[in-house]
Amino acid sequence: MDWTARLDKQITDYLPDLTLLQEEPMAKHTSFRIGGPARRMAFPERGEQLVLLLSMAEDAGARPLLVGGGSNLLVPDEGLDRLVIATGRMKDLELRESSGSVVAAAGVSLARLADFACRHGLTGLEFAQGIPGTVGGGLYMNAGAYGGEMAQVVVGASALFPEEGLRYLSGGELNFGYRRSFFSDHPETAVLYGEFRLKPGDPESIQRTMRDLMARRRASQPLDLPSAGSTFKRPEGRFAGTLIDQCGLKGRTVGRAQVSEKHAGFIVNLGGATCADVKELIRQVQETVLQQTGVQLEPEVKFVR
Repeated sequence: MDWTARLDKQITDYLPDLTLLQEEPMAKHTSFRIGGPARRMAFPERGEQLVLLLSMAEDAGARPLLVGGGSNLLVPDEGLDRLVIATGRMKDLELRESSGSVVAAAGVSLARLADFACRHGLTGLEFAQGIPGTVGGGLYMNAGAYGGEMAQVVVGASALFPEEGLRYLSGGELNFGYRRSFFSDHPETAVLYGEFRLKPGDPESIQRTMRDLMARRRASQPLDLPSAGSTFKRPEGRFAGTLIDQCGLKGRTVGRAQVSEKHAGFIVNLGGATCADVKELIRQVQETVLQQTGVQLEPEVKFVR
């Protein structure tokens, strides 16, 4: 029996209220707007559903893939023979008065998290307001921008481990680095929520800072076209976009994928770009930059298989 049949039966029996889609185009769920169909795609709304769903996936022989906002993923054109679990409906968000910390479920958008902190007069998350991702993805890759990153404000996270069950990891255990964390080193774990410790601040000042950062994004980044954000990690002591621009690659196009003419650090989808287009363009950029500068660019975007 195929894994999908086994999983479908278990979900029907034990999670009848779970939204489960068949052959769902991943292009609808990634910021690149690229990707073929996932055999199954589930949308848990509570941590309990996610825990049970992952157990069912293991029993059925499925390969689960957890996604948040799909903002850093490149999915193959032929699709995925996997169970994709979208956490975007897990949206619990609260201020714990006893500790003064903000607790957010994995599916909470970073923009909503920053706005929530602002409304409660808490500063420290202004940098996150314009990042098109979720708490789960932000913890996974230590998301950051404009001098801020998750490592600066996260005090811990709750996660599900396949062999151990639920565990709470303190900030030190999360082992944050540049665009990496304990979770990126252990992708088999599933983030349930993050806990953030912020400082008191003036809401008007916080809001003003967020508006200023958003204005800088709009002025410098190609937000009008689908992309996965910065395509490459920042080389030590350098900037990927500057190197790519200096190599004359701004505007380079493969199929319908293009090195943005506005910011060379972004590869954008001009409309109808395929995964193959993007991967070939990434290869060309890496090859040219290495030949001309000696710098090996490492993709920040995640290639899903």
